[in-house]
Amino acid sequence: MFNISTVSIGIVGLGYVGLPLAVEFGKICPTFGLDINENRIRELLSGVDRTLEITSDELDEASMLHYTSCPDDLIHCNVYIVTVPTPVDDYKRPDFRPLINASTTVGRLLTVGDVVIYESTVYPGATEEICIPILMQQSKLRFNVDFFVGYSPERINPGDKEHRVTNICKITAGSTPEVAQYIDDLYRLIIIAGTHKTSSIRVAEAAKVIENIQRDVNIALINELALLFSKIGIDTQEVLLAASSKWNFLDFQPGLVGGHCIGVDPYYLTYKAQTIGYHPEMILAGRRINDGMGAYVALRVVKLMAQKGIQLVNAKILVMGLAFKENCPDLRNTRIIEIIREFHDYKVVKVDVYDPWVNCQEAIREYGIEPVQEPKLGDYDAIILAVAHRQFQELGASRIRQLGKRNAVLFDVKYILPASEVDGRL
Repeated sequence: MFNISTVSIGIVGLGYVGLPLAVEFGKICPTFGLDINENRIRELLSGVDRTLEITSDELDEASMLHYTSCPDDLIHCNVYIVTVPTPVDDYKRPDFRPLINASTTVGRLLTVGDVVIYESTVYPGATEEICIPILMQQSKLRFNVDFFVGYSPERINPGDKEHRVTNICKITAGSTPEVAQYIDDLYRLIIIAGTHKTSSIRVAEAAKVIENIQRDVNIALINELALLFSKIGIDTQEVLLAASSKWNFLDFQPGLVGGHCIGVDPYYLTYKAQTIGYHPEMILAGRRINDGMGAYVALRVVKLMAQKGIQLVNAKILVMGLAFKENCPDLRNTRIIEIIREFHDYKVVKVDVYDPWVNCQEAIREYGIEPVQEPKLGDYDAIILAVAHRQFQELGASRIRQLGKRNAVLFDVKYILPASEVDGRL
């Protein structure tokens, strides 16, 4: 039933996850990339990827890739890969609307023999509980008789030019042993790093979600240590460097935990845990610590300003960086916004945000923030280095301090500068 030589792939969602996948498959087989954002489709047709993950030359290499905003253009595909985001709402509950909408769209396209593969991060069981019933309802087909489902979680790291989709091992799973092998063989066509086939979709879902939970909890531990060491009066980075001289010390740094994965995925597993009556204490404790780091940074800066005799009323503060990580335009779930909002709560300061990587219109649309195009020299009472963009590292302490007034506070969230050249850091 499953024949790789006749595969035609439809990829639903052309963001950070879907586009790199579409480009790789588009080099070897007919591939149709669907995105509901018509501006995104027009940009890709003109050879521009606003996420900066794919170059125009790489787009050109995918000669069998077609872009569309019309679902009906995927009607002849026999494999559908869903790569839509899975965010949380304001109450930290999973927001399944993108996944539900994508499943509805694919369900209407399904014909006998088709395979649907999900890459979106969810809790164990979500594919079977949420997605498959929608596919059955919309298609009127029988699951594991007329159509089949798989799961292969994304492992994209935005802005990382070393670890890309083809050289990251791919977890695969299928709803039957036969379709599991088919999906594994399909990904092996493009994944040079190889694959890891699991025994079930639930195992693959769980493996993905704990990858990010593990990082989240470890970062939370280091963040808590940073809070403690600040009160003791010792430098966190110096402590970590000393501890890392032991061969098995894990290298984690304190900081703001944002983005589409680490700051979001834990809530999917904790949501599932609570529905079955289990309270996940360590995971939620880590989330509380990490979610509070933005407010902590703002408080540290305010205290440093007070120590220097800088009046908070009418003060001007520059936040350098808005993207959730360095050298990347991705604004999703950026925790820099917590620093900014904390300062806005004082209602007596003006906050400018500068980030040469982010799209100004997107920042306005997502957060109501219009980044400055170029900070004015000598204009700020405090400067916060919030993201380790290479442009900021190249400036160095002396040129960054030129943006501030003579006695301005310089606070380094990301250890860009030596401790001796800043007034404070995590």
